[in-house]
Amino acid sequence: MTEIDVSTLDFDKGGGLICAVVQDRLTLQVLMVAWMDRGALEETLSSGEATFYSRSRQARWRKGETSGNRLRVSSITPDCDGDTLLVSVDPAGPACHRGAVSCFGDAVAPGVGRLGALERAVNARASQPPEVSGTARLLKRGVKRIAQKVGEEGVETALAGAAGDADEVCAESADLLYHLAVLLHARGLSFADVMAVLAARAEKRA
Repeated sequence: MTEIDVSTLDFDKGGGLICAVVQDRLTLQVLMVAWMDRGALEETLSSGEATFYSRSRQARWRKGETSGNRLRVSSITPDCDGDTLLVSVDPAGPACHRGAVSCFGDAVAPGVGRLGALERAVNARASQPPEVSGTARLLKRGVKRIAQKVGEEGVETALAGAAGDADEVCAESADLLYHLAVLLHARGLSFADVMAVLAARAEKRA
């Protein structure tokens, strides 16, 4: 978890509380908004699991204590005024108490966040027995075979782009992205590593 200087935060503005916006680390989907007092933040930092302060119960609570849907904290970033926190997490189940992934609608990893969800699914399936998971079977065949599949899917995507209809282009692109996610996993990499390269290139061109 990244370091954070608690002394720089403004708890006074919120009457001893600070707003915490919780975001999925991989999909960037906003999962929930809650409150922390200083003690809840310190407990979060020491335990690595999101702990909040309930204004209705006037007590601290750790997310997932009863449901098991804990939030493993990756980083905490204050806003420019120091009165709101962006809490990046790896969720172990739905964040909403109603069973939805997010408290903000029923969508699961909307938009480009689907890439993060795909990466998480590949990571999970990689540990399954090959007889029950096609992803595990592909990983068992090794990096060279996975790289070959990426090449094959790239060609099919290019052919669809040149002569196929919109549905075919999208379907082939989805196949390519899946196999690319598997290849990255096999190499110990992630889409975040790829995005870092894109970000570096964008800075050079700015």
